[in-house]
Amino acid sequence: MRVLITGSSGQIGTNVGLALLERGDEVVGIDVRPNMWTDRIATVQCDLRDHRDGHLPVEGKIDLVLHLAAHAKVFELVEEPCRAMHNVDTLFAALEFARLSGNVPFIFGSSREVYGDIHQHVTDEAQADFVVAESPYSASKIAGEAFIYSYAQCYGLPHLVFRFSNVYGRYDCDIARMERVIPLFIRRIAEGEPIVVFGREKVLDFTYVDDCARGVLAGIDALHKGRITRETINLACGQGSTLVDLVNLIGLSLQKEPNVRYEPSRAGEVTRYVADIAKARELLRYEPQTPLTAGVPLSVKWQLATGHLKV
Repeated sequence: MRVLITGSSGQIGTNVGLALLERGDEVVGIDVRPNMWTDRIATVQCDLRDHRDGHLPVEGKIDLVLHLAAHAKVFELVEEPCRAMHNVDTLFAALEFARLSGNVPFIFGSSREVYGDIHQHVTDEAQADFVVAESPYSASKIAGEAFIYSYAQCYGLPHLVFRFSNVYGRYDCDIARMERVIPLFIRRIAEGEPIVVFGREKVLDFTYVDDCARGVLAGIDALHKGRITRETINLACGQGSTLVDLVNLIGLSLQKEPNVRYEPSRAGEVTRYVADIAKARELLRYEPQTPLTAGVPLSVKWQLATGHLKV
């Protein structure tokens, strides 16, 4: 199988791309930047916004498109909402490529942000509210899903939408591009710097990247073989943890006392989400293996081993 991955230099793209290569598949990557983690993924460096006509600089037949390219920091898109439109433009370019290439099966990396602020313990795929968007980032993912469903309706595009939730772990500490909350807290606590937690009472579903990658691989196979054709699936751990839990686990893993200050949640941020992953279990035989209590020490260990963290 020959898979095109947009956003191939990002965390999920790198992990999935390397996993595909390991099992013998061919991977073509597209990203605006080179991959700082590996040179094994052949990457075309370009901006998808320059190719909204669907004519991407990719040679040869593609069997499946995995679209992951996006600006993903919620509050940064509150501050710079034009970047949310960039997400829509890049999605449209990839969708047009899939349509013009003969309705190539298409997987979209969406987000639990489409659900908005959920004040209950479990959310299933049918509960997303496409009328109310909590943030420009959320709106960009809602728009992306809407485009995909319209392409399925009008052109018969086979697709799978994954709604990810707080993916963390290996290849997530690219400070120059975007520092996510877990590697940010790990680095600052390790260096004895203060941290600010926005939303002491937040309950979120943190997904270790190996679990995420296994789920995506299962989805790639199911869509490519036609076992599924039009599905939207939550891909997460299925367990909720507070940011206080997260900070304490990082402190324990580093054997350091966090210097933490708590502030209210910022505009656009979801304060409660725990995924219902029953559909992923049923359709993809997905079973997460790494709860936050195990994933945080693995993340700390990886950052130490690769020199991205000094203690």
